[in-house]
Amino acid sequence: MKSKIFFISLIALSGAFCTPQQQAQSSDKKIVTDTSGTENVAKADTIILKNLNDSASYAVGISVANFYKQQGIQSLNTAIVAKAIEDLLAGKNALLDNEAATQCMNDYMAKVQAEKIKPRIDSGDLFLAENKLKPNIKTTASGLQYEVIKEGTGIQPTLNDSVTCDYRGTLLNGKIFDESYKRGKPITFSLRGVIKGWQEGLQLMKEGAKYKFYVPYQLGYGAHDYGPIPGGSVLIFDVDLLKVIKKD
Repeated sequence: MKSKIFFISLIALSGAFCTPQQQAQSSDKKIVTDTSGTENVAKADTIILKNLNDSASYAVGISVANFYKQQGIQSLNTAIVAKAIEDLLAGKNALLDNEAATQCMNDYMAKVQAEKIKPRIDSGDLFLAENKLKPNIKTTASGLQYEVIKEGTGIQPTLNDSVTCDYRGTLLNGKIFDESYKRGKPITFSLRGVIKGWQEGLQLMKEGAKYKFYVPYQLGYGAHDYGPIPGGSVLIFDVDLLKVIKKD
């Protein structure tokens, strides 16, 4: 399954708005509310929330910052962010149209993600380079590595077929992220519905075989996190091919 990055153009603030009094209670001590109309002497970095509009405005900033911080963005030019918001709310022409803004965000998020996963990709590449030198490991043209634990004697599946398998999936650190063995229930699926590493690997097997796959991230879940699987991960699978279900 491929992950896609979407540009968030609207942030819902359900539950984010609060009264100035509530904001003062829940926020940092440097944030001061003023509903009395009297002037407060404040330091340069002190924010004064005078009314509900001010509190809501600050809440928008919190929502935006929290979202992008979760995406791995640690630094933005906040003055330019504020200018973009000001221009759009004032009805001025934006420096980027929606299409350009979306492309820019996609490119930037891809850059952030690439920097984040580079150490994981490098360690995975090193593992695969060393692993392929082992005499029992075979490597295909795509980069998939596999080890025959037991050969089967039945029929081989094609890409159009479905199969029933038992499996265990682990990361390079040995952490199991999924398996059917513990559940005691094999899974049945179409080969067209799984990652490329499985599509290729299962077509090498015959019914009754057990293989171990070493799947590069390009043949797995790619550069983005997928559930318990961190982006850029080499995946190791123990797979028992129990049954091939030919397409009618």
